[in-house]
Amino acid sequence: MARYDPQWLDRMYNNRALVPEHGEHFRRWADSSKLARDTHPCTLDVAYGDGTNETLDIFPTTAKNAPVLVFIHGGYWRSLDKSDHSFIAPAFTAQGACVVVPNYALCPGTAEKPVTIPDIVLQMVKALAWTWANVSQYGGNPARTSVIGHSAGGHLAAMMLACQWKRWAPALPADLVKNAMSISGLYDLEPLIHTPMLQGDLRLTPEQASRASPASFAPPPRGVLYTVAGADESDEFLRHNALIEQAWGSKTVPVREAMLGLNHFSILEALTESNHRLHALALELVRR
Repeated sequence: MARYDPQWLDRMYNNRALVPEHGEHFRRWADSSKLARDTHPCTLDVAYGDGTNETLDIFPTTAKNAPVLVFIHGGYWRSLDKSDHSFIAPAFTAQGACVVVPNYALCPGTAEKPVTIPDIVLQMVKALAWTWANVSQYGGNPARTSVIGHSAGGHLAAMMLACQWKRWAPALPADLVKNAMSISGLYDLEPLIHTPMLQGDLRLTPEQASRASPASFAPPPRGVLYTVAGADESDEFLRHNALIEQAWGSKTVPVREAMLGLNHFSILEALTESNHRLHALALELVRR
């Protein structure tokens, strides 16, 4: 099958090659994120665990008992940082949401402490459990928690919606994550096993891919997922965008869109634009 041709897979999944100006996006993100931290109230580098990169940033809002938006960054589980994504927060704190941006360990880790995608999934479970237990100290309402993620973070957002929280800790509510949005998310990890550009860092095994592919799960019994991608993204990313709706059904995935004029990086910037449909969808989700 063509999807397992190594050169084809690299073309499909190498977003930086598909968007030659990706460096400009990263520079804008870094500059805007520093500005957000310098000019908006925030509490940085709060530990949600004692593992590698298990910290998060909190951007409160002036509203009391505010809905909580947890934003999970992308980078193919192997790059980027929460500090690159602080720019997401101001557009949502201005609308009355408390924003939490967690970090996670990056693949492949070290020889002494290797990091896998299932490891990162469990880190995000810890981050969400910490948020549920503590966000009220920052004005957030833990009973109104939604998750938005981009790329690898979109995958993790879908995993959080599907999480069986009471198996993790019986004291947690079964519906800890009320709703989720995945932007340019990945839902079927099996092709990544065969993608040369990712093999060295992800070291993904068939068993890991099976355990961490949301499209292979039954639809979550609660909540909804909005899945969006840029219309200018690769055929594989557009396939993933359609796949999760097919797998979970339109009741669980009531929104599936490929947004015109956007690529894998510009779509994240659209999330913060007050007049963009993506921003409106995100606010709709957070306020549900």
